[in-house]
Amino acid sequence: MANKTLFMLLLSHIILCFSIVFSNLDASLAEDGAPHFVHVCDPARFEMLGLDMDEFAYCDKSLPHHVRAKDLLDRMTLVEKADQMGHGTSVGIPRIGLPPYNWWSEALHGVSNTGPGTHFDSVVPGATSFPTVILTAAAFNQTLWKTIGKVVSTEARAMYNLGRAGLTFWSPNINVVRDPRWGRTLETPGEDPFVVGLYAVNYVRGLQDIEGQDNTSDPNSRPLKVSACCKHFAAYDVENYLGLDRLHFNAKVAEQDMIETFNLPFEMCVKDGDVSSVMCSYNRVNNIPTCADSYLLKKLVREDWNLHGYIVSDCDSIAEIVKSHKWLDDSWEDATAHVLKAGLYLYHLILMRMDLDCGDSYKYLPSAVSQGKVGEADMDKSLNHLYVVLMRLGFFDGIPALASLGKKDICSEENIELAAEAARQGIVLLKNDNETLPLDATEINNLALIGPHANATDAMIGNYAGIPCKIISPLEGFSAIGEEGVSGFAGVNYQMGCAEMKCQNDSMINSAVQAAKKADATLLFVGLDLSIEAEWVDKEDLLLPGYQTQLVTEVAEASKGPVILVIMSATAVDISLAKINPKIKSILWAGYPGEQGGRAIADVVFGNYNPGGRLPLTWYEASYVDNLPMTSMALRPVGDYPGRTYKFFNGSTVYPFGYGLSYTNFTYERKSEEMSIDIKLNRLQHCHNLTYLDENYQQDCPSVSIDDLPCEDEIEFDITVQNAGQRDGSDVLMVYSIPPKEINGTHIKQLVGFERVYLKAKESKKVNFGLNACQSLNIVDVSGYRLLASGLHKIVVGDTALQIPVQVNYNR
Repeated sequence: MANKTLFMLLLSHIILCFSIVFSNLDASLAEDGAPHFVHVCDPARFEMLGLDMDEFAYCDKSLPHHVRAKDLLDRMTLVEKADQMGHGTSVGIPRIGLPPYNWWSEALHGVSNTGPGTHFDSVVPGATSFPTVILTAAAFNQTLWKTIGKVVSTEARAMYNLGRAGLTFWSPNINVVRDPRWGRTLETPGEDPFVVGLYAVNYVRGLQDIEGQDNTSDPNSRPLKVSACCKHFAAYDVENYLGLDRLHFNAKVAEQDMIETFNLPFEMCVKDGDVSSVMCSYNRVNNIPTCADSYLLKKLVREDWNLHGYIVSDCDSIAEIVKSHKWLDDSWEDATAHVLKAGLYLYHLILMRMDLDCGDSYKYLPSAVSQGKVGEADMDKSLNHLYVVLMRLGFFDGIPALASLGKKDICSEENIELAAEAARQGIVLLKNDNETLPLDATEINNLALIGPHANATDAMIGNYAGIPCKIISPLEGFSAIGEEGVSGFAGVNYQMGCAEMKCQNDSMINSAVQAAKKADATLLFVGLDLSIEAEWVDKEDLLLPGYQTQLVTEVAEASKGPVILVIMSATAVDISLAKINPKIKSILWAGYPGEQGGRAIADVVFGNYNPGGRLPLTWYEASYVDNLPMTSMALRPVGDYPGRTYKFFNGSTVYPFGYGLSYTNFTYERKSEEMSIDIKLNRLQHCHNLTYLDENYQQDCPSVSIDDLPCEDEIEFDITVQNAGQRDGSDVLMVYSIPPKEINGTHIKQLVGFERVYLKAKESKKVNFGLNACQSLNIVDVSGYRLLASGLHKIVVGDTALQIPVQVNYNR
């Protein structure tokens, strides 16, 4: 009997190894770059495994996905089920024809090799690396965001067909940037929850939607190009602040701020983007680890927002519940049971669920089942979510419309050009005294490129990046355009100025100064990089690091020609000294501009492209952080704390949210008229009180919950925008709402719409906006109600130059 058992174990191991090899057979065959993928339910594959596919109902395409998934699960043992619930421990089960699958791939701003599900080699040496998200967000262009998603998913699917990537990509990061020191700001769309949400919706739609199949009566059967994941839910934005790291942080958040700010992008991503995955975060929220929070995962994500997909942990989050949070003194079995059930029992109904562990902690589930802490049926429900998503992705049956994608679709000239265009659209012009920019290349004989980013390569790519198709550094970009100028061009004099980004000594500054003395124009490239702001790395202050400020000041003072300062960073940098320095004529913020960044910056500087980006973050003065610890989660001013983001901070800034200049001028026009929204309440619609700044101010019906209103009222208006200047260019029309001034404790203003418009010189266009009154005028009170207040609201276009009064009245 022992020998027979040993033989069976050995045979099982051989079959498993064979299955793993077979599941990656496409990788070994696809040496010519043509797709050779074989999907799971291929009769020839089952024949190679010695199985009859007709005996396996999970391969019957006539059955609904959830029925097929149940058939698959019913064939598994308890241990086998647990083995499929980790991102990399999903080892497959050869005896039932199931191959391994690694769930972890990344595609934050291009296909990345950060996750083990993706790799590059001689067949696929790279993929298009777009600007980091914070710069792409600065374009304020929803069409661009979705188009980038489409290109990334095309390259991802092509790599999958070639055996170099998975189908499930844990992107995008849609956490709101609450604090200007947060290290992962480069991964996000900025500080405004509405912008973050719209970015999520568009990028996710670009990743997931298959043209012609993006609408279906059953969302759980809608085919997916690839699967996206909105992360990290929720209230996650501390990496390592004064020794307190993200694994131990307990975010104490008011319900008002959760609803108004931290939850909103995820709600939009699930409801409007129909994302197929959500990732819970490392931190606790109000004492409960997010991956074990039944309210967040079950009530909100699954029930209220109706997720069609699975929930995954941030990597090793279950282990951190045990080791770092020490929540409820959980054992490993306790922790796995809690997260699988998402925490608690309510009215004797199990509140589910975190479906997939990025890690291997779910290996304790069989023991937790045997101890009665969780049921095997609970595991089945999670596995059903997982396999339904894989079926929608064509992992089992293939998707013919995507089968031809291959090497030709990766790093194409069109994709690389889109990366350059995304960088150009995101670059923000912060200063331009005397219209110094754009420079005339025909008048530049000697150009100085100075600074630690002047020959940037990897720094432009940021994190969660793969291998780019072709990096063009600023040095390459400016050298190329200079050579296209006049025959007398003497070339680019490149000086680092600092040995590294932290610029810990001034030994290289003198060489930079000497170069500036001889140059017809000087470009200064300074800023930050992943050694200063990154995952696990929060900033300590808002200043340029080390001797960079000295470098900027001394080079500017010595320069013969105009000085243009280029900032590469994600977070805000206090460059007040440069802003007021008359020798520094122009300032550009270029974020981390991706593989074509050097070319894009040169195009802007020499006028081949007119910048139109806007800051997606408030740039605070350096003193802002002195009185505001990162661990304070409140957004509204509290005591000596000054408040956060443009919505609540009313102090002075270096540059405000939404700021950005152009090489031309734009004007707005609209017929001045007040709008009125009159709402007749029935006996089931009740008024909510509000707190007013003047206690003598009264309204018969201060507000009504938008949940109690039909919310059919629309605010429609046209804005005529004219390019009044001499250059073609793009303008971003930014539309804000301002609540009635009498109400206490509301936001100062909130962005409710935007549109990027391209206009030729002297051209005019009429831009229509249609705003839902409930969505655009609502406020969130301290109790967490979303309310439509009565009184005089304002719709503001641009920098308050154009205001539209909107009166809201209630009557019985």
